Amino acid sequence: MKYSILKIASILGIKNQHITEGEVSLLLTDSRKLSHPQETLFFAIETKQNDAHKFIADLYGSGVKNFVVTKIFPEWKTFTDANFLKVTNTLHALQKLAAYHRKQFDIPVIGITGSNGKTIVKEWLYQLLEEDYNITRSPRSYNSQTGVPLSVWELNENATLAIFEAGISQPDEMKYLEPVIRPTIGVFTKLGEAHQENSINRRT
Repeated sequence: MKYSILKIASILGIKNQHITEGEVSLLLTDSRKLSHPQETLFFAIETKQNDAHKFIADLYGSGVKNFVVTKIFPEWKTFTDANFLKVTNTLHALQKLAAYHRKQFDIPVIGITGSNGKTIVKEWLYQLLEEDYNITRSPRSYNSQTGVPLSVWELNENATLAIFEAGISQPDEMKYLEPVIRPTIGVFTKLGEAHQENSINRRT
């Protein structure tokens, strides 16, 4: 599915920014995985280890024209045909956009979480149900704060069932993933001791 940049700006609550009209169908968080530049919206996510804003100049040179950022670098002023959608948190913007996309589909969605076994259960369910449904599912082990919204973005008008997995490693992470997946069916695999190191107790 394609979204106009103006529509995406509205979804993200962006106002009073100059936007050049265009459409995107692909979301990108890893510059190394660029495939179709003209259709791509790049989210410059910042982590403790990396700041993806530093890859924007190279991506622009490769043909990407649409970016979600938290800051504007002076050298980008020459990128006059590019859109820079400025937000306070690019990761949360990615999740917000995917959550909006999820709301466009009134189909059964299976959400799988737990300390381990998520991917295996997802693939088992896929094999059991693929003959009866057109299934969109998480690729590989896309169950992180970025992986989940990228998985949900794969939903299209042909899907009749979706299966997504969600992993958490810090308290409160699930509150950001639940609106993205909006499961109609939940599967909990296991709560293991190894995944409690960053939680106060089993309830968090």
